[in-house]
Amino acid sequence: MPLRLAAAMLLAAPAVLAQHEGHDMQMPGALGPYPMTREASGTSWQPDVAPMEGRHWMGDDWMVMLHGYLDVVYDKQGGPRGDEKALVPGMLMAMAQHAVGEHGTWGLKAMLSPDPLMGRHGYPLLFQTGETADGETPLVDRQHPHDAFMELATSYSVRLGRGSVFGYLGLPGEPALGPPAFMHRASGMAIPEAPLSHHWLDSTHITFGVATLGATWRNLKVEGSAFNGREPDQHRWNIETGALDSWSARVSYNLGENWSAQLSHGRLQEPEQLEPDEDVERSTGSVSYSVPLERGLLSLTFAGGANRVEGEGEAAWLLEGTRLYDRLKLFGRVERLENHHLTGEKAEVGKLTFGGSYRIAATGRLAFDVGALLSGYEFPRELEPAYGSSPVSGMVFLRTSIE
Repeated sequence: MPLRLAAAMLLAAPAVLAQHEGHDMQMPGALGPYPMTREASGTSWQPDVAPMEGRHWMGDDWMVMLHGYLDVVYDKQGGPRGDEKALVPGMLMAMAQHAVGEHGTWGLKAMLSPDPLMGRHGYPLLFQTGETADGETPLVDRQHPHDAFMELATSYSVRLGRGSVFGYLGLPGEPALGPPAFMHRASGMAIPEAPLSHHWLDSTHITFGVATLGATWRNLKVEGSAFNGREPDQHRWNIETGALDSWSARVSYNLGENWSAQLSHGRLQEPEQLEPDEDVERSTGSVSYSVPLERGLLSLTFAGGANRVEGEGEAAWLLEGTRLYDRLKLFGRVERLENHHLTGEKAEVGKLTFGGSYRIAATGRLAFDVGALLSGYEFPRELEPAYGSSPVSGMVFLRTSIE
């Protein structure tokens, strides 16, 4: 079914490509009667004025969007536990929606990634933990690659005055838990590395089996999900299946066109392959802000999350932002988290990242940006023998994106 769904989406696009192509059309959302720009990853929301990158087409009763990027990255992580690697991460996302009758909307989403090509060990990233490369040992100081199939999902919504009811099914998909995934947040999508707090906030964005029901009313959304709580395994090319053994609930509210906030809670059954019989309760909250300026756009997100196992909790938070000028993007992220996966004991780690990118060319279909970032860390003194006293890490990258 998922492969047929992806094929249907890609086949739908040619039927509308020749009709009313444009960038800034005000398209309605797939899940409710509000601007499509409000919708982010899965069923999550972002500010209405957040940028909607990619190519958009309208024709008959179809609306189609194609978005994606491919990065060529050189990654150098400092200190004794650092490493270096050249990698080519990215993603390609296609979305289509079709009017059904007078009040219904059928939506389709597919998102693919080349990440498995970087190898099972992913890329070096100091103090990052989560998932496994071989099914036997955990990844530490490395960011796991995402699966080739990041989302294959369908939705159906029915408008009810100024609100709606909707359903969402994904294999894989994203349950109603956490803020928009980091590669979809306007505040962080220009940053080519994953946040350390990923597994406290939005790691469920690739879930192999999810069913969500929700309702919207004007600027309020309430939703709940049943999903497969196990995180993807080390086999990155396949479609996994499993029982919908976990649950989550989320309340989102958009204040005007500039603000979006969410609170969510969920119970994940045995999310980590190497930690069987350990269920996780996760709570998250976030606020995002986007505002057009005289030259460009400013986007900010503050998010916090906590994972609890048998009453023992570990928390994480981040603040990230991107300032967009005509051709220049400046970005930064600061985060702090408690993590026992580094040494077996809870350790508090902080990270500061800042950098930018500059658009060197654009063809009307594709844009090319070059950029760089630097990162510094704060961590307990007992970790200095392993990490050094003051490691510094960095990346340089070339991004090709669909515009």
